[in-house]
Amino acid sequence: MARVDTEIENEYEEEWELEEPKLYKVLLLNDDYTSMDFVVMVLMEIFHQSAGKANSIMFKIHEEGSGLCGVYTYEVAETKIAQVHNLAKEHQFPLRATMEEE
Repeated sequence: MARVDTEIENEYEEEWELEEPKLYKVLLLNDDYTSMDFVVMVLMEIFHQSAGKANSIMFKIHEEGSGLCGVYTYEVAETKIAQVHNLAKEHQFPLRATMEEE
């Protein structure tokens, strides 16, 4: 009887193997109207970047068209993007964020 229980337990464990959640890169996109100071503020407040790192990312966005803000699960990335868009709208900037699967 113990053998049957072990087989059932092994079968059950195989069915419930957990996978790591997919991760998504959140990117800020360059535009001609959003101030550099505002981008730095967004990076510090929403993405919890240090002032130095936020400035570095801001210059990358300015020079290359986009910059990586962080890597998150889908739901967190989606929330961060919504926060960026809401804050940008509140300050009347067209700043956009997007995400890509890592």
